[in-house]
Amino acid sequence: MTQDKPQSQPESATAGDDGRNERHRSRMVRKKAVIDDKIAQAQRDCGVIVITTGNGKGKSSSGFGMVVRAMGHGMKTGVVQFIKGAIPTGEEKFLRRFPDECEFHVMGEGYTWETQDRTRDIAKAEAAWEQARRMLRDPSFGLVLFDELNIALKLGYLDVNTVVADLQARPEMQHVVITGRGAPQALIDAANTVTDMTPVKHAFAEGIRAQAGVEM
Repeated sequence: MTQDKPQSQPESATAGDDGRNERHRSRMVRKKAVIDDKIAQAQRDCGVIVITTGNGKGKSSSGFGMVVRAMGHGMKTGVVQFIKGAIPTGEEKFLRRFPDECEFHVMGEGYTWETQDRTRDIAKAEAAWEQARRMLRDPSFGLVLFDELNIALKLGYLDVNTVVADLQARPEMQHVVITGRGAPQALIDAANTVTDMTPVKHAFAEGIRAQAGVEM
């Protein structure tokens, strides 16, 4: 008759967790030191240019999020929308409730494949940039959003060098957010923060049309 061999006792969960927790704490201590050092070196305050570009969803959504964030800090904001204009959006409906905090201008007439009139599109883009330029010269605006400006630049409706010069001449503490696909390199070079939205999946590919509250 054979005897069963005694089974080895597994390390207790508590002992294993203690070791894992200590390794985590040590990593976080090192990480905090690195981050604290970077924060200590970044002490300058100034207006920044933020660009969200790329083919993925969320560029305008990010821009409007920053508008609302700035309003939460008591800043006066301004929005100029290029290209867009044929379809009412939730952002416009919401922000028009706060005319003293957000000046909102919808200056386009719709996507270029809908308008099909390059001359008229150029004229609308030029008029939109005049509104944008006025805001860039007004220090009372803490943050301005130029939605889909990148598209107007990509299509050659506006001169990128003129746009960059106007951006660089703005008040020192004014923030500018620019959205749209195909941001030109000259604009990227002039910006402080640039994010390229990369698509992974989109509901439209599954036959789901644009949904209120998500795409418009």
